[in-house]
Amino acid sequence: MEAPGRSGLGCNRFLSSHLIALERSDVTLNRPSHPVPADPAVHPAWLPEAAFAPLGSRRVALVLDDASPVADTVRAEVTAALAAHGGAAVEAAEAADVVLALRPADAAPQFQSDGDLDPEAFTYARAGGVVTVTASDARGLLYGLFHLVRLGERAFTGADVVERHAPHTPLRMLDHWDNIAVHPVMGQVERGYAGGSIFYEAGVVREDLTRVAQYARLLAASGVNRVAINNVNVGPAETRLLDDLLPDVARIAAAFRPYGITTHLSVSWASPVRLGGLATSDPFDAGVQEWWAGAADRVWAAIPDFGGFVIKADSEGQPGPFAYGRTHADGANMLAAAVAPHGGLIHWRAFVYNHEQDWRDRRTDRAKAAFEHFAPYDGTFADNVIVQIKHGPLDFQVREATSPAIAAMPRTRVAPEFQVTTEYLGHQKHAVYLGRMWSQLLAFPYWGQDGDGSRSGRTMADVAAGRHPLGDGTRVGGLAAVSNVGDDVFWTGHPFAQANLYAWGRLAWDPTADPIAILDEWIALTFPGATALVRETLHAILDQSWETYEMYTAPLGVCFMVQPGSHYGPSPDGYEYSPWGTYHFADRDGVGVDRTRATGSGYTGQYPAPWSDVYESLDTCPDELLLFFHHVPYSHVLHSGKTVVQHVYDTHFEGLERVLEAARRWTEAQDAFPADVAERVTERFAEQVRSATDWRDVVNTYFLRHSGVADAHGRTIY
Repeated sequence: MEAPGRSGLGCNRFLSSHLIALERSDVTLNRPSHPVPADPAVHPAWLPEAAFAPLGSRRVALVLDDASPVADTVRAEVTAALAAHGGAAVEAAEAADVVLALRPADAAPQFQSDGDLDPEAFTYARAGGVVTVTASDARGLLYGLFHLVRLGERAFTGADVVERHAPHTPLRMLDHWDNIAVHPVMGQVERGYAGGSIFYEAGVVREDLTRVAQYARLLAASGVNRVAINNVNVGPAETRLLDDLLPDVARIAAAFRPYGITTHLSVSWASPVRLGGLATSDPFDAGVQEWWAGAADRVWAAIPDFGGFVIKADSEGQPGPFAYGRTHADGANMLAAAVAPHGGLIHWRAFVYNHEQDWRDRRTDRAKAAFEHFAPYDGTFADNVIVQIKHGPLDFQVREATSPAIAAMPRTRVAPEFQVTTEYLGHQKHAVYLGRMWSQLLAFPYWGQDGDGSRSGRTMADVAAGRHPLGDGTRVGGLAAVSNVGDDVFWTGHPFAQANLYAWGRLAWDPTADPIAILDEWIALTFPGATALVRETLHAILDQSWETYEMYTAPLGVCFMVQPGSHYGPSPDGYEYSPWGTYHFADRDGVGVDRTRATGSGYTGQYPAPWSDVYESLDTCPDELLLFFHHVPYSHVLHSGKTVVQHVYDTHFEGLERVLEAARRWTEAQDAFPADVAERVTERFAEQVRSATDWRDVVNTYFLRHSGVADAHGRTIY
């Protein structure tokens, strides 16, 4: 995040104080450093060599009296940029165009702030033609270096300025759902659409981890600082990561470490039984407690900067403390005690619900589950437990309400969870940019914008940062998301899906950032020197692509009209009579889930004011969430003035037209793109047009046959 800039005399005095201090320090650019990781066969994503030209063509002084792996990375990045673009390393700071330096311990107090205490924070200053980036830690300096790369020439031109940048939260995490052993149904990467795993191959950890190091570099450049390297649905092979495969975990951690990224593992609640031969996993059993303490000791002995464990328990068939009559707090706190001596964290997932529900029972509501399972235990979780809660109460749908559980735990560290991989949004076969979606969710004001002053405007992002209006300010959580990366040459299957991975890191660092500016930033970095045609085409295709996808898929917050199992393609009744709790209750008279307190499941009562009442009433419920909260007749008139069924018809026709227009724009511009990108995107657009056509026809036909109401415009519906 940025503080207001300063210019003129103040900025020059700031810079001078730093230059004087730097002259007393060691200039260390010429120390040996490791090479920048790169596999020439893999797409460079947002870090092509050309993106470093504005920095690499200048005179750079690096003042970095630090021998840490991250400091070596800063040296390596600067050295490579200068070698590639003809710049020069200079010894004297006053001869430099750019100075990158660790802030001296005795820097003048007026040039320090609370943000300076954050090891990931940095200060960017421009004065008198010199750009200076300073930080108190090598990690902050690395982020400052990548900030210069993002700005390009803009970093070195314009009025004098001083900006302080610090991350919104210290935990910005990506979870990989990668399996060591290929799952017979889910494959090697569960819900992955970009090939195999970058960590595992043929049942073992890869010998060559160059791509992992290259991935670490991409993540650091976007702002991510933690990665969990295996699936939360932990199988027998993955359980061994705590045991005989631990040396391989240490190798992966070593690949992440130079870029300031901390490694985490997903673990099975049944590990003491699977690995230790115990008869129980009861968290109150002394033998179980001892086993986990010993496991933690072994992990941290092998990886001293290890982050901690992620766990999915009592969810979708995974084992957990319920089997022993214990609560989630009981289970999480037992693990927390085991890792606490090492400074470790427990990310305990709140994705817990009854997946054997009776579809006839309309009072049981899956949406209520996270709140009911976790909110009653607020304040009982250990200080090193982070409850990881999906941003919506169901499952990463194209449109669903925000989870009330996130707002219900002021005395607990909470991490809202997102999904970069597009399980319900086109499998990275459709061009869908999610920056707008995430930005809206992170900015959701749980207590409204016009209420009591102490609560007004507090958002999901605020809660993640420990700023819950009913909390004490110490319950700092984080932000987590499921990665979309695989061993595909483009990392993400669809080349344009790289924009989502980039945007996740940038919004996790600063949730208030403009998601469309981030999109344009990704375009400029990934296609440096691109023509206006390239930039405008990419912007036009991706800018409102999330809204477009919503138009031609599930309408008005209805959710789960997808093919069961794969979650790709339309199947309006695919989950309607299943035990998964994913219903829309469409019949001849109407559609939607009644979640009101008055006549439905009572789910609206889990929200704080004003939303508990806003969602309760048809008069105030937003159109885009109408069917999430209410069962209404097809003739119900939306705030837009259209009936529900006509809205369905219109949006599905318009959604496909938008896709056809995007495909047309792409066809006109494809020759301006690299050949490999053009070939892949052309293939993906053919599938998106086919699939969007299928969605339009299936959903419109479904609603026509259920409602008996014809399209007001007489268009073809089957």
